[in-house]
Amino acid sequence: MRTVILGVIGSDAHVVGITILERAFEAAGFDVVNLGVQSSQSEFIDAADEHDAEAILVSSLYGHAEQDCQGFQQQINEAGLDVTTYIGGNLAVGQDSFEETRETFKALGFDRVFDSETDPEEAIEALKADLGHRSREEASSEKIQLGS
Repeated sequence: MRTVILGVIGSDAHVVGITILERAFEAAGFDVVNLGVQSSQSEFIDAADEHDAEAILVSSLYGHAEQDCQGFQQQINEAGLDVTTYIGGNLAVGQDSFEETRETFKALGFDRVFDSETDPEEAIEALKADLGHRSREEASSEKIQLGS
């Protein structure tokens, strides 16, 4: 079973979204480790390492995710983790265009960025596709090593 780490980052205390996501991802066959609200970057990283997770799913609804996620990808890299990273919610206060917000979080290192209107099924299908693609890449890499 594929393990994902889920939580709300920073000082955000919104719990409803991650509760919905936890149930949806579990129903889709994922093992979900829910960190709850007001989780630090290091809590996500420690949990991903401890549970050998394949993905980290960050939620934020209070609009300050950019500040909360500064340096997150660098910490993931320093920990030696190979995880797919998603973020979603109401990520920016007064955002003009979600496309700008998406680009901001892509630049911070997130693989996919979702707005607060995203249906959980969309994120689940995206993660299945991303992890499936990763598995094929890993299998191809192993074949190359075995064939050498």
